[in-house]
Amino acid sequence: MSFGSQATIAESTVAYEDEDAFIADLVSRMSLERKIGQLIQPQINSFTPEDMERYRFGSYLNGGNGGPYGDEFAPASEWLRYADEMYEASIEPLDDGEPIIPTMWGTDAVHGHTNVVGATIFPHNIALGAAGDADLVRRIGHATAIEIEVTGIDWNFSPTVAVAQDDRWGRTYESYSENPELVAELGAALVEGLQGERGSDGYLGEGRVIATAKHFFGDGGTEQGVDQGDVNGDIDELMAVHAVPYPAAIDSGVEAIMASFNSINGRKMHGNEELLTEVLRGEMGFDGLVVGDWNGHGQVAGCTVTDCAQSLMAGLDIYMVPDDWRELTETLIAQVNDGTIPMERVDEAVTRVLRVKYRAGLLAPEPLLPSERGLAGQFDLLASDEHRALAREAVARSQVVLKNDGVLPLASGANVLVAGLAADDIGQAAGGWTLEWQGGLEGEMGADEGIADEIFPNATSIWEGIEEAVTADGGTATLSPDGSFDNRPDLAIVVFGEEPYAEFAGDQTDLVFRNEEGLGLLRGFQEQGIPTVAVFLSGRPMWMNRELNASNAFVASWLPGSEGAGIADVLTGAVPATGRLSFSWPANCGGTPVNGSSGALFAFGYGNSLDQAAPLRQLSEECSALMVGPSSDIFSSGRLGDGVTANVVGGGALPNLVGSEGGVRARGYDRDAQEDSREITMAAGSSLAITQAESSGGAWRITYEVVTRPTGGMAIRSGNSGAAMSNVDVRLQFENAQGKGFREMVITGQCVDNLGDTITFVSEGEITFRISDIRREDLPDNTECSF
Repeated sequence: MSFGSQATIAESTVAYEDEDAFIADLVSRMSLERKIGQLIQPQINSFTPEDMERYRFGSYLNGGNGGPYGDEFAPASEWLRYADEMYEASIEPLDDGEPIIPTMWGTDAVHGHTNVVGATIFPHNIALGAAGDADLVRRIGHATAIEIEVTGIDWNFSPTVAVAQDDRWGRTYESYSENPELVAELGAALVEGLQGERGSDGYLGEGRVIATAKHFFGDGGTEQGVDQGDVNGDIDELMAVHAVPYPAAIDSGVEAIMASFNSINGRKMHGNEELLTEVLRGEMGFDGLVVGDWNGHGQVAGCTVTDCAQSLMAGLDIYMVPDDWRELTETLIAQVNDGTIPMERVDEAVTRVLRVKYRAGLLAPEPLLPSERGLAGQFDLLASDEHRALAREAVARSQVVLKNDGVLPLASGANVLVAGLAADDIGQAAGGWTLEWQGGLEGEMGADEGIADEIFPNATSIWEGIEEAVTADGGTATLSPDGSFDNRPDLAIVVFGEEPYAEFAGDQTDLVFRNEEGLGLLRGFQEQGIPTVAVFLSGRPMWMNRELNASNAFVASWLPGSEGAGIADVLTGAVPATGRLSFSWPANCGGTPVNGSSGALFAFGYGNSLDQAAPLRQLSEECSALMVGPSSDIFSSGRLGDGVTANVVGGGALPNLVGSEGGVRARGYDRDAQEDSREITMAAGSSLAITQAESSGGAWRITYEVVTRPTGGMAIRSGNSGAAMSNVDVRLQFENAQGKGFREMVITGQCVDNLGDTITFVSEGEITFRISDIRREDLPDNTECSF
């Protein structure tokens, strides 16, 4: 390895003791191309070390579904090896003698270093808000930073300091609380845990990484909780809620802030100079770097992903441009050369990036590979005993007992039945942003023996924790997901909850929990006179009146992560129940925000200890939303609808329409947001079926784009699964649609005889096409099919 003209940094370090003067010298000797490189952040799925050497990107990231060498489940050692390769590429000597500026790697480690197999999975922020302990959060931040450094990564896109106000938002679980002061306190604590205490000798030293407060600002205040949506109102009133956490994070030394996708009163934050520059820089005094979110600049009015001078001029310092980095680089260089972007603004942004690198020790006189720094390569620190104990403590302290008629704590020597599919599913307990962006891996991969050990090697499921605790207390525990038993139990614990999701895929139009598996189990035990404890896994408070009525005790367990034994600690009384709601719990199912109002069933701060019984009155089970029939939303926002499955005919399932089976490959595709669509490649002779568990009826409306013309016959079939299907030949239509962008097809009774529960794509040749939306809707009887 040759570091060549890296000496130019060493010379500057000797010449300048002042941070500003040192950085100004570096900037003065950089070419325009190298400066723009510092402002571009691609993802590892879309560029190579050779590209790094050519363009010298200031930073790069792994997306939620990205991993080194194309393997998102790569072992930790491969993450470190990849960090070395990218770093080496960024410091290769330059012929023109320019200063060498090392790159840095950013990652979304939002509840532990959870992109890496074997790392500690801490509870999500909503649970830490229920624990309400800044010191606990600070310790979790430090543990997370240690595990990040082990793999050679420099920068964490965390904490999320959103003040979620509408729990229908799919990112509610990333928020500590609806209360801005609590969010500010805990967000600042995580910053200190990740970076160390500002001004101390250990600041951004060993076992510390760069932190990012996100998303500035208003991400938790969108209308109806729509992710990336609109935040409207008086600006001072909005800031009194949503901007509160940022001064606290800045005072704690946060070095990076991420711009938000949402708009404020109609103006996208990625292009809002008044807020990104005048408020954040001027009024709040932030001197670190502002990084964009995933192609967020492309949502600014007048911009595209590859052309957006507006964002840089508004105050953005780094464009997060995962895939289109080359085109954006060329555009920015041209815009500086033609005067659209002043060189002074480029220098200002580069200075901010270099200032953060300087403080993080990345501009040290003698370069160190990531594998040579601090704790790098000490893989036994991943999910160390100390970190797992910390995660278990966090789980226990975040449990909120909403109801208890006296069945808790569990009696010594009890015969306990543990029911529910989630009881032994670590992926469901961990939620989104766990190994994959949308999470839920264990459930998606099936319940085959060994899956959990393979993808969650350092974890204890809720069932395992309960079994260990009950047995140690002289009792017996039996796992029965469907609730069946041979020997009548003294008590049943039912573990159930939301399936994992991330971002917009988790948005809901109301707060109804429609999966009735847990409700059915609770009512079944109730009918048999068997006392029950409901353990509810969720990323938000939801309307649970039916389940509360059917249970003797109800515990909000949030998304606890990898240490399920923490739940058992509370159920058995080994650890006091001290968790308190950081979000108000709704009395009604409609989803209108309550936030401490009279519409709350349980107010902010509510929670019971186990010292005395806390029975609950019978609650109303009326909910107009439950009267709606099967959802007509088949696929939207990157997620299959409730009860909808995707299967390859003669092959296997494609969970959430992702994977490869029987000649069909489906992967995430960014149309309007990250992986909100699917790109589907079909081999000759393959078929893909999309099926509703219960037919909603109506015509099929599909938004699609043909990428490559079919090389053979192409047909669409509709009908009921297991029965005769109606067929329509669409080869000509697909050939005509190729290269013409997204368009709609409507399949009605005019071209197929049976609009059943299934629609199937049948390919006799090869074809690649994309789907962004599938829905069913009632149309007039004479509506013709269209493509």
